[in-house]
Amino acid sequence: MPVNVLYSTNAMSTGGRDGKSCIDGGREIPLSTPKELGGGGGDGANPEQLFAAGYSACFLGALKAVAPQMKLRVPQDAAVTATVGIGPRSEGGFGITAALAISLPGLSRDDAERLVEAAHQTCPYSNATRNNLDVALTLV
Repeated sequence: MPVNVLYSTNAMSTGGRDGKSCIDGGREIPLSTPKELGGGGGDGANPEQLFAAGYSACFLGALKAVAPQMKLRVPQDAAVTATVGIGPRSEGGFGITAALAISLPGLSRDDAERLVEAAHQTCPYSNATRNNLDVALTLV
């Protein structure tokens, strides 16, 4: 499935989970391993936090992109909270889980559900994870 790339970026990581990632523009993101995974739990971010931040922001963007086509408006105080988990898989190796809690105050439940489903079909993160991991979607 070809993609017409309109934007691309890169990040270079060194030091693994306790190192740093350098993103475009020379910005550095310090990394640290959570205590739950055997690390020191320092002040840095971890890959799961970065994935959660990216997915939640992108999904909110997808909501805003599809709403006008549905003659709906995303409320100013809309929010998406992504919860990302990591742990050993029964098949071996490690896997991740993802859940999105979507708040669309002021929209009817029916409109909110339709909007969330349309966004889930549009969001690049949802498309990348589809058939790879189950993403739980919950309206809050």
